[in-house]
Amino acid sequence: MFSSRIFASLASLAVALPLTAACSTGPSEQDVATAFLDAVAAGDAGAAAQRTDAPQPARQAIDTTRQALSPESVRATVRGVTETERGARADYDMSWDLGGGRVWEYRGSVPLTETDQGWRVRWSPSALHPELGAGQTAALRVDEPEPAPVLDRDGTPLMTPEQLITVTLHPNEAGDVPGVAAALADALDDIEPAITQQTIMDGVGRTRPGAPYAVVTLRQGDYERVRDRIYDLPGVRFPAQTRLVTAERGYASQVLGGVERKAREQVEAAAGWRVVAVDGGGAETAVLHEVAPRPVEPIGTTLSDPTQRAAEQAVDPVPQAAMLVAMRPSSGEVLAVAQNDPADRQGPVALTGQYPPGSTFKAVTATAALESGAVGIDTPVACPARQTFDGREIPNDKEFELGTVPLRTAFAQSCNTTFAQLAVDQPPEALPDAAQRLGLGVDFDMPGAITITGDVPPAESVVQRAANGIGQGEVLASPFGMALATSSIVNGRMPVPTLVRGEETTANATPQPPSPQTLDQVRAMMREVVTSGTATGVAGSGEVSGKTGTAQYGDGTRSHGWFIGFRGDLAFAVLLTDAGSSGPAVDTARAFLGGL
Repeated sequence: MFSSRIFASLASLAVALPLTAACSTGPSEQDVATAFLDAVAAGDAGAAAQRTDAPQPARQAIDTTRQALSPESVRATVRGVTETERGARADYDMSWDLGGGRVWEYRGSVPLTETDQGWRVRWSPSALHPELGAGQTAALRVDEPEPAPVLDRDGTPLMTPEQLITVTLHPNEAGDVPGVAAALADALDDIEPAITQQTIMDGVGRTRPGAPYAVVTLRQGDYERVRDRIYDLPGVRFPAQTRLVTAERGYASQVLGGVERKAREQVEAAAGWRVVAVDGGGAETAVLHEVAPRPVEPIGTTLSDPTQRAAEQAVDPVPQAAMLVAMRPSSGEVLAVAQNDPADRQGPVALTGQYPPGSTFKAVTATAALESGAVGIDTPVACPARQTFDGREIPNDKEFELGTVPLRTAFAQSCNTTFAQLAVDQPPEALPDAAQRLGLGVDFDMPGAITITGDVPPAESVVQRAANGIGQGEVLASPFGMALATSSIVNGRMPVPTLVRGEETTANATPQPPSPQTLDQVRAMMREVVTSGTATGVAGSGEVSGKTGTAQYGDGTRSHGWFIGFRGDLAFAVLLTDAGSSGPAVDTARAFLGGL
C-alpha cells in the first residue's frame, strides 16, 4: 500500500509529464518569434499571420503597413526571449529602409502564447511597433520644404515657388464624361487652346481604368479666371502643389526645365519625413518617428536674365523654328538658351538638335588647314564659280567667282569651292580632329541640361571630304555645339560649359587646342566676315566677328540659315530652320545684340 506521500509524488509526476511533453514538441518560442519577424521583414504577410493567434486581422494590418511604408528592405533581429506569466516575450530590433536615405529603427517586443497548435504570437498591432494601438497601422509621410528660387548669375530670380492647381477628371464620378470634357475644354480655351473635348477624351482613354486623368496644371491666377466655370463640374477635382515657375509663361523653358528638375532633386534630398500611426479611417493618431525637413538654398545658374530676354525677343518673331545659344568663352558659362514656339514644339533642339552647319563649319575647315601649315591667312587660293570633285560638282552660292584671292577673302565671302578643296587636300582625320579641338563631338555631362554638340566623322572619299568641308555631307551640329566651337576660337581652347553654380561638368575628352597662331588668324577672318563679307548686316552692332552659313537639307532644295559670332566675352550661335539663306539668321543676331 502506497503512502500518501508517495502517491502525491506520483500524482505530481503524472501532471508534470504532459506539460513537459507539450513544451518540448514543435518550434520553440524563439523559433516562432523569429519566423514571424522574418516573414514581416520579407513582406510575406500571410506567413507572418500564420504564426499568430489571429491570422486574419494580423495579415490585414501587416499588409496595410507594408503598402503604406513601401520599404526597400526590412531587417529584424530577435535579441532574446523572456518567460512571462501569460507565456513568453521576444524582444527584437527592427530596421526599415524606406528609401532615399530614410531609415527607421526601433526596439519592440512580441508577446507569445502557447496554444493547442504550439507557440503563437499573441496578435495586436503593438507586435509591429510598441506604440501602435488597436486597429492602428503605420504609414509614411514625407514633408518637403518649399523649393528655393532659381537665380541668374546676378541673383535675379528666374523661377520662384508658386502654388499650382491640377485640374483632374475622375471618369467614374463624372457621369456624362463627354459633356464634362466639353465644358472643361470650353472653359480652358483662352488659357490652353490646345485642350479640346477630343484631347481630354483621348487622355481619359489612355488612363488606367478608375484612375483620374490630369487635364491641365494651372497657375493660381489662371485657375481663378476659370474657377466659377469648372469648380462644380461632376468628377472634377483640384489638387494643389507648390512648384517652381517662371514669371512669364515659356521663359527659357527648354533650359530651365532641366534646372527645375535639379531643384526638385534638391527638395527631395532635403525633405523631412514621419512615420505615423493611423486609424482605420486614415486619420493620424500619433507620430512614431520624425525627421524634420532641412531648408534648401537657392539654386544659382550661369544664365543672364538680360541676355536671355534679348535672345528670346530676337527669336520670338521668327515664323519658322528659331534658336539662339549664348555662352561666355572665358568660362564656358551658358548665358542664354532661347527658342521660339515652333522650335519648342520640337523639344530642346537648341541644345540637342542635329543639323548640317553649312558654311559656319568653314571656321573648322580653316582651323584644320591653317594648323597643317598648308595655308596662311594671306595665302592666295582659287575661288572658281564651281569645282568638280571626283565627279561631283560643288558650286558657290549663285555661282559667284572671285578668281585667285587671299584665304581671308575667300572666307569672308564664303567661297564653297575654296573650302571644299582645302578639305580634300587634308587627310581624312583632319576635319574630325580640328572639330574636336573646338569642342564639336565632345560629350558633356552638364548638370541641369542634356546637350549634344555634334558629329564630324572622318571621310575617306574625296566627294565626302569636299562636302564635309563646307558643312554639308555627314557633318552635324547643334546650336549649342556651334556656340561652344565659337567660344573655343575666342578663348584659345575649349571651355567646359556649365549651367548650375557649384555643379561640375564632366567631359569625355580634353582636346588639345589649336595653336594660338591658327586661332589668331581664324578670329581675324571672322572679323572680316562682318566688316566686308557676308555678315555686314551686324556691322553696326559693335566689334562683332562671325561666320554665316546656309545649309541645304533634304533633297537639297531647301536650306537652314546660320550665324555664329562673338563680341567681347560673348559667343553665340543662331539657327533658323528652313530660312532659305543665312540672311534671316544675321538679322536675328543683330536684334539679339541690339537688345543687350
